[in-house]
Amino acid sequence: MNTDLPRDNNRCYVCGKENPAGLGVDFAIDAAARSISARFTPKDVHQGYAGIVHGGILSALLDEAMGKLAFVLLGVPVVTAEMSVKFRTPAAPGDELRITGWITEEVNRLVRAEAKIERGLTVIAEAKGKLVKISAGDKVRSTE
Repeated sequence: MNTDLPRDNNRCYVCGKENPAGLGVDFAIDAAARSISARFTPKDVHQGYAGIVHGGILSALLDEAMGKLAFVLLGVPVVTAEMSVKFRTPAAPGDELRITGWITEEVNRLVRAEAKIERGLTVIAEAKGKLVKISAGDKVRSTE
């Protein structure tokens, strides 16, 4: 294993099991379908306006779905270079949300992916992202 590459230290804000301030989302990966899914129920602390989940929380969930899927399937860390999000309708604390993501293209160091968040049959938000594979020559600062 190349120790020059970033590694998972279980402190990810979205899925890290050792991050007491994190969301604690548990993703399931379907390697054959090249997809990822999870469920998350936001709490009152995840609000922006009263009764509405903050768009940054929703964006973080979408970003993690794409990035985690690429990392696990491809075996190399990726960072999001670009992400566009369309917010369709608000989510409220207490709503059970389903997050799904999938890889749409992989060319050299570039990975394109998409993700969406749904409440039942209602699409809450959807994203398209461009992710870049990190190589040993890239400058990444470790916090440890």
